[in-house]
Amino acid sequence: MTEIEGSKFIERGAHKGKGIAVFTSGGDSQGMNAAVRSVVRMGIYLGCKVYFIREGYQGMVDGGSNIVEANWSSVSCIIHKGGTIIGSARCKDFREREGRLKAAKNLVENGITNLVVIGGDGSLTGADLFRQEWPSLLDELLKTNQITAEQREKYKFLQIAGLVGSIDNDFCGTDMTIGTDSALHRIIEAIDAIVSTAYSHQRTFIMEVMGRHCGYLGLVAALTGEADYVFIPEWPADPHWPELLCKKILQVFQAKILHYYGTAFC
Repeated sequence: MTEIEGSKFIERGAHKGKGIAVFTSGGDSQGMNAAVRSVVRMGIYLGCKVYFIREGYQGMVDGGSNIVEANWSSVSCIIHKGGTIIGSARCKDFREREGRLKAAKNLVENGITNLVVIGGDGSLTGADLFRQEWPSLLDELLKTNQITAEQREKYKFLQIAGLVGSIDNDFCGTDMTIGTDSALHRIIEAIDAIVSTAYSHQRTFIMEVMGRHCGYLGLVAALTGEADYVFIPEWPADPHWPELLCKKILQVFQAKILHYYGTAFC
């Protein structure tokens, strides 16, 4: 049976029995649960055996009950929830080759050769390293009799898909990363909540937002919130920015005075 999704043909039977696992890693971002749900249900639709890896890379290294098969109802009623239902954790073990060996063995034992990684820069960098080392990891596991020659041949390829879970929107190749829109929504809500106080008391408020080395949230929040000045990493501040800022604030104040008194005397 063949169905069309977008411009691509998807053979439902071609993927039957393949093992695919999804996990979330690093800081959580709103939208991760929706991504997990999509992976699980699309995988089941294609006939794959889909697994949750709980607690990110740590769950992959520890194995056991952290790797569980998912079904259709496993992801029911989660699309609207924040955070991640399968957990996330930082993992020092995975940074060492010994930890990656344990992770590889756990994947082979569960018949998993396809991974969907939902995380930020560090998580996706770790996944790429894991993919590069995969053949040598299997060779080492075979040499130490932790897997069989048949398993080495059957699971010789590891396929990885990365979904960027980062509110910063700091990753190329995607229009908007998972969590960015929700973060921007919260920022605008906060601005709307304090702007009336700022007008009432004729005060200036400074809003600091997240974004690390990416100024997307700061810039878009400044535009939508009608800020008078914005600092973003991509646009270094002018050496004389204090004077420029004071001048801008004075201009705004004078315009308000002119508006109020001009209207009163008309």
